[in-house]
Amino acid sequence: MEHKSEPKGLEEFVDRILETYNETKGINLREEDNLPSKDEVVEILNDLLTVLFPGYFGKIEITKANMRAVVRDLLNSIHIRLRAQVERSLKYDCRKTQKCSIDVCELRAEEIASEMLKRIPEIRWLLSGDIQSAYNGDPAAKSIEEVILSYPAIVAIATYRLAHILYEREVTLIPRIMSEYAHSLTGIDIHPGARIGKNFFIDHGTGTVIGETTVIGDNVKLYQGVTIGALSFPRDERGKIIKGGKRHPTIEDNVIIYAGATILGGGTVIGKNSTIGGNVWITSSVPPNTRVSITSPEQTYSKRVRAIQRSPINKSRRIGNDIK
Repeated sequence: MEHKSEPKGLEEFVDRILETYNETKGINLREEDNLPSKDEVVEILNDLLTVLFPGYFGKIEITKANMRAVVRDLLNSIHIRLRAQVERSLKYDCRKTQKCSIDVCELRAEEIASEMLKRIPEIRWLLSGDIQSAYNGDPAAKSIEEVILSYPAIVAIATYRLAHILYEREVTLIPRIMSEYAHSLTGIDIHPGARIGKNFFIDHGTGTVIGETTVIGDNVKLYQGVTIGALSFPRDERGKIIKGGKRHPTIEDNVIIYAGATILGGGTVIGKNSTIGGNVWITSSVPPNTRVSITSPEQTYSKRVRAIQRSPINKSRRIGNDIK
């Protein structure tokens, strides 16, 4: 039997790595500095999606007979685990700012976890409007069930609406873990800090980006590749980016933004009932009831002519680079 020995110099490698743990900051953790668990947060999110969409998400078979018991067990489990993860996040902030005692973090974590459960009915009503907007606005949609099961925007928007509750309560880390997980699944990047109204939908969705301080009204529809972003980042005298402030646009009610459009700047407002055409670039406000589009570029068409030559040797016919 072959003996697998340790690599030569293993102890030296270990010592050097441990030294970097003391020399570097931010990329390593020690026992007293526990952060929220990414894996646990994702599991909590998936269980919340199961509660939001019973029978559509999750592996638990839900029937009318067992629905109450299943939902009760899920809510109890979510509450316990979410409270623990929120507490870790709050304690992380307190270690950085020393603004509160540990027991305050524990009390706040309990309140926030309970609030999440309390607001699930509200989120379901909002999502019902989002889903109906998708179905009404997409001629390819054959049923509500198809929209829920297969449209990536539903996962992205549902995740955003959950994460936004935690963001509002100043819970750090966890909302971003949730939103970036949804981003990895759907290609849609919605920052949990954005404020988004009812009946919202993103058609196709891939490559859509919605920044932290974006405000979106009711009945807004976006297409794939839309960027609602920051125009520039103000810096302090040392050249560091100044955090906070309104950096992203406001999109008012009943606006449609077509594929590839880029809208930038905290002072930029797209007025209600406006339509923004594909691939436009906007850095200043647009009045209500306005249509913005790019003039169609001039296109030219020409017939491709391939030369035909005769070989003096075998008289084969040459077409372009092919011989037949």
